[in-house]
Amino acid sequence: MNTSRTLIAVLLFLSLAAAKLPAQGQGGRSGPPPQVVDKATPEVMNADPQIEDRTQDRVGFPAHKIIGNLYYIGTVTLSSYLITTPQGNIVINSDYEETLPLMKKAIESLGFKMEDTKILLASHAHPDHQTGDAMFKQMTGAQTIFMAEDVPALQNMKPGGKEHPIDKIIHDGDKVELGGMTLTAHLTPGHTLGTTTWTFPVRDGGRTYNVVIVGAGLPDDARIVYNQGNPKAAEQWADTIATLEKLPCDVFLGAHSWFFNLTGKYKKLQANPKQNPYIDPAGYKKFVADMKTTREKLIKEQTAAGPPPPRGGGAGRGGN
Repeated sequence: MNTSRTLIAVLLFLSLAAAKLPAQGQGGRSGPPPQVVDKATPEVMNADPQIEDRTQDRVGFPAHKIIGNLYYIGTVTLSSYLITTPQGNIVINSDYEETLPLMKKAIESLGFKMEDTKILLASHAHPDHQTGDAMFKQMTGAQTIFMAEDVPALQNMKPGGKEHPIDKIIHDGDKVELGGMTLTAHLTPGHTLGTTTWTFPVRDGGRTYNVVIVGAGLPDDARIVYNQGNPKAAEQWADTIATLEKLPCDVFLGAHSWFFNLTGKYKKLQANPKQNPYIDPAGYKKFVADMKTTREKLIKEQTAAGPPPPRGGGAGRGGN
């Protein structure tokens, strides 16, 4: 069958089926049918600073150039990135299967083709970032490359019974290269065992900028002490913070848009394209400093409170 015709048929099926799929990303529980929406409301687009609002996970955000050959192709809250090269492109985070039509439209609106993706990477092994991996690979043939510590979780992530594609396993400090681009994978655990922060240089306007895409954040309701699912969470977050503190950062991005205030920065970029708000080393330093403060607060509070009930109460979440 013609490849283009097959791709169109797959996307049409996904679009029609989206409203019938159970909600994903909430510990496997069923929920109301997810609504995939092409465009965010003016109220959402005007939010500054942006807050965590998971109702926006399946709502399209304007695709746009961030800097150099790096583009935003995610939703309002699920951040996905396109890195273009002369030998094909790299995508970070496939997100949900039902949002892949939004991603395809985003990539095409920028003048590129989804099927030109040669490599698929990810931030961490949770459904909101990686449920779409198998379908993405079927659509593009891209090589999937993931951190070793997240492989067991990925092997259990089988949307519609599809095996999770894992073409290459990497480790802390490994590099991914394509078309003159070199991305470095940093193991930053805590949220998942294999949470990955990606760093790479980009050229723009005759200058080189260091990009950091943070793999996960540490919210103030995370369970990091007496965590039944991950007893070493507090230590892992300490290691992650130490790693992030050492990374040189000019362009601050992350797995979720509220980490770096996507909506606010996008508005500023549209208002004044000559002054790129994504160049934000101060914002990165504050994000990491806040993470450190949150960790110390959680350790103090959760140690004083003691272990949670063994059932129905307790592990809490480990991050975003």
